[in-house]
Amino acid sequence: MRTLLTVAAFAAFVALAPAAAQAADDFTLTIKDHKFTPAELKVPANKRVAITVVNSDATPEEFESNALKVEKVIPGGSKATVRIGPLKPGRYEFVGEFHEDTAKGVIVAE
Repeated sequence: MRTLLTVAAFAAFVALAPAAAQAADDFTLTIKDHKFTPAELKVPANKRVAITVVNSDATPEEFESNALKVEKVIPGGSKATVRIGPLKPGRYEFVGEFHEDTAKGVIVAE
């Protein structure tokens, strides 16, 4: 009986491991008061990642990065997912195009 429980526990761990590994490459940026939080987001280099951009403002914002070749409008009070990479180690700037004076940030791949 003990062996059967150990095998069942191991099988459950193996089944959940891919989901845990996938979640490790998901990141979140929040737009509030026309600013990104965090302003600097660290991601693993040489891996494809997903960034959920949550717009907590009432107005739309465009997540834009020439370095990442990404443009995505996120309506106020909603969220969107942006997939990037794999990125070489380095710094990749992004802005909120509708409020470039305050909505700025950088993704650091390391």
